[in-house]
Amino acid sequence: MLRAPFRSTFRTLAALTLSFSLLSCSRKPHPDMLVKLIESSPTNLDPRAGVDAQSERIDNLIFDDLLSRGDHLDVAPGLAERWEIPDPLTYIFHLHRGIKFHDERPLTSRDVKWTFDSLLTGKIRSAKAAAYRFVDHLDAPDDFTVTFHMKEPDAALLWNLSDGAIGIVPFGSGNEITTHPIGSGPFKFVSSETDKEVIIERNDEYWGDKAKLARVRFAVVPDATTEALELRKGTGDLTINALTPDTVLTLEREPSLAVEHAAGTEIQYLGFNLRDPILKDIRVRQAIAYALDRRPMIQYLWGGWAQPARSVLPPQSWAYNGNVPAYDHDPDKARALLDAAGYPAVNGVRFRITMKTSTTESTRLMVAVMQQQLREVGIALEIRSFESATFLADVIHGAFQLYGLRWVGGNQDPDIFYVFHSSRFPPNGANRGHYSNPKVDALIDQARREVNQNARKSTYAEVQRILSEELPYIDLWYLDNVLVHNKRVRNLQLNPAGNYDFLRTAELARRDQ
Repeated sequence: MLRAPFRSTFRTLAALTLSFSLLSCSRKPHPDMLVKLIESSPTNLDPRAGVDAQSERIDNLIFDDLLSRGDHLDVAPGLAERWEIPDPLTYIFHLHRGIKFHDERPLTSRDVKWTFDSLLTGKIRSAKAAAYRFVDHLDAPDDFTVTFHMKEPDAALLWNLSDGAIGIVPFGSGNEITTHPIGSGPFKFVSSETDKEVIIERNDEYWGDKAKLARVRFAVVPDATTEALELRKGTGDLTINALTPDTVLTLEREPSLAVEHAAGTEIQYLGFNLRDPILKDIRVRQAIAYALDRRPMIQYLWGGWAQPARSVLPPQSWAYNGNVPAYDHDPDKARALLDAAGYPAVNGVRFRITMKTSTTESTRLMVAVMQQQLREVGIALEIRSFESATFLADVIHGAFQLYGLRWVGGNQDPDIFYVFHSSRFPPNGANRGHYSNPKVDALIDQARREVNQNARKSTYAEVQRILSEELPYIDLWYLDNVLVHNKRVRNLQLNPAGNYDFLRTAELARRDQ
């Protein structure tokens, strides 16, 4: 177990680190402009092409999608006020009237058709095109109706038309939109400078609820320590999910700062190589699950800002099934399973396995605790840490026994279960552990073709039950969304996805408040 002195040490180090003034002299933010600290520049503000987190989150403020996402990670109206599915191969969307782009051009079905046609025909080269591989073509019979015709049923289509997936661009837009994006969203693009900043301003003509903030400056600050110092000095207003728990606890004591946190969807998991002679035995995988105690890791590594996980899907999802086998900490069960699998302890060791990890501090601390917990049941865990590019390359190529990673965003829709389909072994997909179960394959295929949500939910519940028994992954915990902000920023409403939608409602206190 990671004991309390470790936590005290981490807090002390964080406090000492923050006591050093490492920044050059920065000016206080303008009273009418919020400064949001981000770790890197967006790579592409064309919503058809930008796939990194910063691009998608900033795009989502500049552009509108056909649909939005509800509290249960289901779809809701967006630019389309309603839609119907007369058959599994036809989706008809009816657009709101009177919507305009930031340059005053009206937004019509022609723009929607162009947005997707430019992907489907390859005019815009983008990894996002794969999400629409089952779309055959689009029709725009009138200015406010657009129809998607499918090659085959794809129940994930609605999700892939909703918030953050792909915003609608004006008809004729090409690569120029990368440097000067024109959308219809609550904020308008002002300027961008790579590795420095992106500035957006309120769209006073927005068709929906108007933003309260006049301007937002996304300031690029790659270093977490520098981010913390910017917050302390008041030269930055807020950051989300960028600081270590101990740094957050230190900043929480600052009189000018406040911390908001809410349940998130980002999941930490362990992945097994099921071709490995040891780990292919389900009893070994279950034993490892019983041997691990999540509680001290959640408490001392994450400050309590995480929730135990039972599925790749988060509990907020309409398709989540929490009624699955659980693996509460039980070393005796772990030892019994290992005995049954034919691995008796010899001088306290049953076998040795190697876990590959990144070099991040939180990961190194996590695996050190796991190493100690597995040793208690006779498993000798060897840890090999690599810089991110090498680590991910090994995972992608299956060069591992055990590894730890996170799903960020991709696990919010149940279509994520395709990572367990046997057709998705690399390089054709992300089934990196080579899990194979014909029944799971059939259930996943069935759910993708089923447009009735209740029927899909039942099918995905069975998928989750089987995966929880067979454990191609061990789902560890969902990380909370943690936002640190200057108290001059008010009305912040966090959502499970951890995106920047809180800027739609945020406001700055007046000087007299």
